[in-house]
Amino acid sequence: MEPIMQNILIVDDTRMNIQIMKDILADSYVIFCATSGKEALKIAMSQRIDLILLDVVMPEMDGYEVCRRLKATHNTQNIPIIFVSAMSDVEDETKGLEMGAIDYIFKPVNPAIVKIRVKNHLELKRYRDILEEQSLLDGLTGIANRRHFDQVFDKEWRRALRRGEELAVIFLDIDYFKNYNDYYGHLTGDDCLRQVGSVLKEFIKRGGELVARYGGEEFIIILSSTMLPEAVRVGEIVRKKIESLQIAHPMSEVSAYVTVSVGVATVIPQKDMMPSSLLKKADHALYQAKKNGRNRVEGV
Repeated sequence: MEPIMQNILIVDDTRMNIQIMKDILADSYVIFCATSGKEALKIAMSQRIDLILLDVVMPEMDGYEVCRRLKATHNTQNIPIIFVSAMSDVEDETKGLEMGAIDYIFKPVNPAIVKIRVKNHLELKRYRDILEEQSLLDGLTGIANRRHFDQVFDKEWRRALRRGEELAVIFLDIDYFKNYNDYYGHLTGDDCLRQVGSVLKEFIKRGGELVARYGGEEFIIILSSTMLPEAVRVGEIVRKKIESLQIAHPMSEVSAYVTVSVGVATVIPQKDMMPSSLLKKADHALYQAKKNGRNRVEGV
């Protein structure tokens, strides 16, 4: 499979300069253009941009200010910026690099130099993106890890708080998994975890949803804009789907196959509430599911 084409944002208040850069790069990359700092910030926030070629001297908002705002914003702070400038003063170049730019290209531009520098920086960006993605995945199951869950849960909590919407969390725990590991060994136990992770992946359809391995044999699902009855319904579907895998579990006290206990909780976040309160509610629901016989769903 060929890699997805990368996106470049060219920012210059002179349209001729933008056209020169487009002529050099358009065959290899998807090009976005902005003729002002304000427009550049809007595009960078709304599109997936892999590299920005940023003119230094612009009216109203110069390139340094654009760079400062991009680096101060979470969603854009990691986009590589190359300043494009007619100024060749060492002090100006130092200022830009200190602000977070990765390189300088000086006008009048040399097409060969532009292509090579852009190519090199985009290759580095691609490798960094791969490493970042891998750092957010659980190495065994391939689903999100605890670190990724924490990031998404914080984001979805704040979104639900802003919108006054309900946020749901589903905890799942494999029943008698220690017995399973003791009977079959850890390699087979790992394969069981992978199969459960694969089932859970199927249920992530919308933005604001995430399934993650929370730790050991415990998994967690985030559902945004979801009320308790719907979240319980999802929990029950997941429970049945995992049981239908018919993974033999002779050491289970509730079934001949691997099953899960499921705890579901929802809340409409308020300013005086801690996000951890929702996790505690879901954990309590999971405790109730285990207490009431396991292989079941409990919601609070």
